Amino acid sequence: MAETNTQDKNELLKYLDPKVLNKITRLDLRARHVVEGFISGLHRSPFHGFSVEFASHREYVPGDDIKHIDWKVQAKTDRFYIKQYEEETNLKATFLLDASESMHYKSAGSDTLSKYAYAATAVASLAFLLQQQQDAVGLGIFDEELINYIAASGSSSQLKAMIHAMDIAEPKKKTSLEQIAHALAEKISRRGLICLVSDLFTDIDGVVRALEHFRHYDHEVVVLHIMDQTELDFPFQGVTQFMGLEEMGRLTIEPRALRDAYLKEVNDFCHEVKRKCVASRIDYKLISTADHLDAALCAFLAARAAAVRKTSAKR
Repeated sequence: MAETNTQDKNELLKYLDPKVLNKITRLDLRARHVVEGFISGLHRSPFHGFSVEFASHREYVPGDDIKHIDWKVQAKTDRFYIKQYEEETNLKATFLLDASESMHYKSAGSDTLSKYAYAATAVASLAFLLQQQQDAVGLGIFDEELINYIAASGSSSQLKAMIHAMDIAEPKKKTSLEQIAHALAEKISRRGLICLVSDLFTDIDGVVRALEHFRHYDHEVVVLHIMDQTELDFPFQGVTQFMGLEEMGRLTIEPRALRDAYLKEVNDFCHEVKRKCVASRIDYKLISTADHLDAALCAFLAARAAAVRKTSAKR
């Protein structure tokens, strides 16, 4: 029994860095609105009742409680309208984690994590934080197909199940998200948070179409774009053999001759992904595996909070 408990603890700690958790948890305690900014619409549901926050009007029908009549509107229109409100409910957050072969990449001789390990750590950290707020978390792991799906739950064992699923996944195939996401969008019917964590080495138009399906059902959608630092700055010197991932071959080249063209392609790719996400009201954050995860998450949370406060001020 003691050996089993030790194994469970080691599995949890693999993707739960105490330093990261300490930083983002302290952030939450000091500034709750920052975390609320990340979720944007935290604890709201589209189901109407008479509690919490005003949502809209509907015309009065016999049998409605007259205490919910908006008398100011009646004075202006000479018609009776009922105030509708949004009920408060716990958030359901589902993380979509890319486990394709390209996510296995990490800089040679570097102390940084592979893209997959870094992404899994980000998922575990955010899921831990959300659970501390009594919210439900879930996980979908995919490559060319949906490898594992754990429906969102507030169970005390949920985080352990998610971490175990991430730990046993083996990045070894291509990325194909569109059909998977369309199916999940139909499965996850209640409004919540969808967070895609991927290097996005796939058809971006297909990814955006898939994420727009979640937006159609009024989910809040976030993309954490994970890249290795060498993919972003291409620091290679001298003749180098590159081994392709996701069924690509090998290529021996002089990298300095291609560096400028490569960097232009990568920058154009990242800018295009961000542009398409913003156009579809999807939050986007590019993160390098060389970034300290706590700093990267805190910066993103703070930016989300600022955006939400700005939007609220305009209303």
